[in-house]
Amino acid sequence: MTAWIDYYIALTGHSPEPKQMLLMSLTPIFILALAVEYGVMRRRSRTQNFQLGDIATNFGLGASYQLVELLYHALFLGLAMALLWEFRLTTIEMTLPMWGVLLFAQEFFYYWFHRASHRIRWFWCAHVVHHSGEHMNLSTAMRQSMTYSLNFSQIFWVPLILAGFPPAAVMVAYSINLAYQYFVHTEAVGRMSPLVEFIFNTPSHHRAHHGRNDLYIDKNYGGIVIFWDRIFGTFQAEQDDEPVDYGIPRQIKSRNLIALNFHEWRDMFNDMRAPGPLLQRLAHLWKPPEWQRPSQNQPTSSLDVA
Repeated sequence: MTAWIDYYIALTGHSPEPKQMLLMSLTPIFILALAVEYGVMRRRSRTQNFQLGDIATNFGLGASYQLVELLYHALFLGLAMALLWEFRLTTIEMTLPMWGVLLFAQEFFYYWFHRASHRIRWFWCAHVVHHSGEHMNLSTAMRQSMTYSLNFSQIFWVPLILAGFPPAAVMVAYSINLAYQYFVHTEAVGRMSPLVEFIFNTPSHHRAHHGRNDLYIDKNYGGIVIFWDRIFGTFQAEQDDEPVDYGIPRQIKSRNLIALNFHEWRDMFNDMRAPGPLLQRLAHLWKPPEWQRPSQNQPTSSLDVA
């Protein structure tokens, strides 16, 4: 593991971004967990969600995401965070209690990042990749977009840095959040105890989040906990009488990594190019993914709703 870090430092002149270091370090555990999940589901004769082509696509998307994130940090993000750090209100020493505070605060901002990633098309253009999978297993968590860097979604962590949390600590907290979420992308775990289901984001809650059913769309944005969804009215429990239908309403049928990463960007800019008032054309950037101008009768987006 240290070999790639040494090579990265020699190539760029500084250490890699902490979030990517932690996630890449955990990759063997992620793969082992996927193998265990498959074994469990095989014993239950429920392996229909384990399609080799889909799993290979998920790994490819995860690898391309990691590569772009490393380059983005080397070329821009590291410098941007260092600059923001110069304008911090105070300096917070990262004691054990302050790590707890940071994780709690980061979860709050993650909720709004995730909600914006569904309800603002500019951010959805990257996040759609994660939801385009039609099968649910742990490898689905690796289904990430290389364009998260392009849409500057890191702005959601700016308040934490300005408040005085060291940028590296903020990224580690983010990586802990993402690492936890890897394990909720599964059908191997049913509903847990009522107390756990009330507080935490569980596999049941996250299965609902990935549904394209009308009941489940735009629900359950929490990363580690689910109470922000309960507070802000975006919680929806998984229902026995409404099985989750995974994917996006206007499903892209492709395993091409370029198509998967850029189809929604293409569709959004196509919508913007359609004739009409400039402000309405620009509104496609911040309106929800399903929004269409009155003059547009047919959507060109790869999905009708987020």
